[in-house]
Amino acid sequence: MADNDKVENKMTVLLVDDDKFLLDMYSTKFSQHGFVVHAALSVKNALETLRGGFKPEAVVFDLIMPEENGFSLLEKIKNEKLAPGVCLIALSNQSDETEKKRAIDLGATRYIVKASMIPSEVVEAVEADVKARRK
Repeated sequence: MADNDKVENKMTVLLVDDDKFLLDMYSTKFSQHGFVVHAALSVKNALETLRGGFKPEAVVFDLIMPEENGFSLLEKIKNEKLAPGVCLIALSNQSDETEKKRAIDLGATRYIVKASMIPSEVVEAVEADVKARRK
């Protein structure tokens, strides 16, 4: 397999979290699993990235962030058709069923409570979702 075939087959992910430590840690974990990663510290940065043409296969985002939150991100992705067919995965500290339902209703394909999975399990779950979507 040629090197550029490997690059073309790499999964792409947009990570959105206002916590720089978590963003860096997840960026490293996803990169180690062969993902092409773009990290955004805010909804505004994430939207600029999507509007600029980055086509991720998964968007993994925190729900609770200052200024705009993950719900706002979901609404704008949906309304502007920024990432059709992408896996939208909420990664939150909140285990509130109302918030989970709201995220799913807005288009999230998965809702992960941070405390329920270690980072490598989160990467594996996202990878499984992307592979299932590719079929």
